[in-house]
Amino acid sequence: MQEPFAVPPLSPDGQWRPFHDAFLDEQDAGATHPSVTFLASMMTAASERDAEGFNTNVASYTGLLDESMPGVMRRMRLEVLFNRASLFTGAMAVYVLAFVGVCLSFVARSRAGSGAAERIRTGSFALLIAAVLVHTIAVALRMYLQGRPPVTNLYSSAVFVGWAAAVAGVFMERLYPLGVAILGSATIGAGTLIVAHNLGNDGDTMQMMQAVLDSNFWLATHVITITLGYSATFLAGALAAVYLLGRVFTRAVTPERERAIIRMVYGVVCFAMLLSFVGTVLGGIWADQSWGRFWGWDPKENGAALVVLINATILHARWGGLVRARGIAALAVAGNIVTVWSWFGTNMLGVGLHAYGFMDSASFWLAAFVASQFLLMGLASAPNRLSKGMESA
Repeated sequence: MQEPFAVPPLSPDGQWRPFHDAFLDEQDAGATHPSVTFLASMMTAASERDAEGFNTNVASYTGLLDESMPGVMRRMRLEVLFNRASLFTGAMAVYVLAFVGVCLSFVARSRAGSGAAERIRTGSFALLIAAVLVHTIAVALRMYLQGRPPVTNLYSSAVFVGWAAAVAGVFMERLYPLGVAILGSATIGAGTLIVAHNLGNDGDTMQMMQAVLDSNFWLATHVITITLGYSATFLAGALAAVYLLGRVFTRAVTPERERAIIRMVYGVVCFAMLLSFVGTVLGGIWADQSWGRFWGWDPKENGAALVVLINATILHARWGGLVRARGIAALAVAGNIVTVWSWFGTNMLGVGLHAYGFMDSASFWLAAFVASQFLLMGLASAPNRLSKGMESA
């Protein structure tokens, strides 16, 4: 565990230092930093089990920080409040409630009539909006605390992917009030926050940026754009999964609903194609500035290109009449596999200039997710006699 940087600088352009380094520096210089004195007294009081002395020195230390850097202390207290509030956990719980609610609306549609189903769907939509509001506040607070754009590491990318999908789901549900967008976006919102929660167990989620990433401009352009491309591709795949499951296991997928769902999938894929392509090009420009080459066949770069290609494949297959509803849905689900590989799979290789968030403990869950997506794709080939609903392709 790294020693905390507990000794503040004496000048505005100075750096925080660990206690041990600051103590030795002060000994060599023959001077004593006030913070070093208070920290040393804290340690002495703790070893002697002197609670009153310890608390007195803590108050003196924090008082010194309040006086010398009030802005930093305000932000620190806000960060403590932010961590205690667990807003992402709260948003995740509300997403789950929205998911359960919309599933109940589908059940009510077949058993209790459309009136009851619509009321439950409306309640689920309200829950989705509430979850998005909490999620938005949490993302905004992280941005303020870090002084950075919303995506700076693997943890924040999971948070942002879920947020973007949920926001898009709110607008799509307004356009197509079928409950499908609620189900798809709530699934992504809850799922990505679960992923983020597990990533956060590895340590600090607001760590210092690596030098090559220390550019707010490129974090706000390339990183945001490519992450939005991931989010849109996942949302298209989630909507397609809802269609495939509904087509096979329920009577809900009428021809009208089928056309509406496929229109949603197609529209989201169009945005995913645009965002992933622009994000990849911007990444190449950043790579040229940082490493002196636009493209180096890095695993992360290859993954980004594959996301562009899978979205282009879906669009060309549709425009060329090669696939219809089931085919588009199957390809959109395949987009989930490609995107999760680009997002997480390339980090598990441990090679390449983009392997900032190396992780190998998630390989089982990655494999399980990929297997589930292949199963969903298989539903597109289910014989018509297995489908209780109606289909047009």
